[in-house]
Amino acid sequence: MMTATDLILTLGTKDAPLIVDVCLADDFAADPFLIPGSIRHTYTDMDGLRKKLQARTAVIVCQKGLKLSQGVAAWLRAEGERAQFLAGGMYGWRDHPGAPRIPAQAMPDVVDGQTTWVAPDKAKPDGLACLWLIRRFIDPDARILFVEPTEAATVADRFGATDLEAFATPLAPDGTHSRFKAMMTRLHLTLPSLNRMAEGLHAAGVHAICEGVHHLQLSDQGRLDAAVSIFDALFTQATYAQKRGAT
Repeated sequence: MMTATDLILTLGTKDAPLIVDVCLADDFAADPFLIPGSIRHTYTDMDGLRKKLQARTAVIVCQKGLKLSQGVAAWLRAEGERAQFLAGGMYGWRDHPGAPRIPAQAMPDVVDGQTTWVAPDKAKPDGLACLWLIRRFIDPDARILFVEPTEAATVADRFGATDLEAFATPLAPDGTHSRFKAMMTRLHLTLPSLNRMAEGLHAAGVHAICEGVHHLQLSDQGRLDAAVSIFDALFTQATYAQKRGAT
């Protein structure tokens, strides 16, 4: 069993468990919200779920933390997987102070259990941070397509993907909000550590490091992995700074 308090502490970290929402369709329709980083999966497809786990630890979530989530978690453990259920389920998460929930209508399209995004091939720090946000809080298995900026919208349209620039367009008409902050607002991600991290994205040192990543002789995926590591470190620093400030 995992509590909401414990699960919150893992959100956004590279070692976070795979959160699997197995709520019945009617239950989800009545309360259409997701825990950040979670995936939806039917409890009747256990083989498909095991393939998605890829040896990762799972936290199974149903409406109340009773028969569905406990049954799925027990089934996975019987098959040698590492799995727990979320105490209190989605109701408990909803009522837990500070627990973020993403409105389902704000999420990009999911095709075959995966989201696909189109991003500029030389994204700036703010854009790279958005890609990190996708991997850590939206879809840990997201497919990222890097293309020339002028082709992003048409590639997204042709391949049924989500255009990162359009999705993360600043909400303020004067452009004072970063795309990272805009995505946080759109997805209702209110974690204090994320806010603190957002404040430091425009520092000269962050820009210099991200510029260096673009010059590394790496594949698109290699550059993305390098950028994700950078923002993992920034998020960790923001989390520890938040804890020090709260004590």
